[in-house]
Amino acid sequence: MDYFLTALGLVLVIEGLLYALVPGHLRHMLETLRALSDEQLRILGTVALALGVLAVWLAQTFLRT
Repeated sequence: MDYFLTALGLVLVIEGLLYALVPGHLRHMLETLRALSDEQLRILGTVALALGVLAVWLAQTFLRT
């Protein structure tokens, strides 16, 4: 549960930084996402999911102390 709360906190920090530092760019990115089809969004989501799982696996495998 500690890892889950830590991960959730980091997601909120990163999202908060985006809104605080580059709100105009974020708004443009959201408008671009609205133009994508559902299939394109599914592909992007799947790729992001796979990269996230890979990053966590690499960190747990090689950076564990």
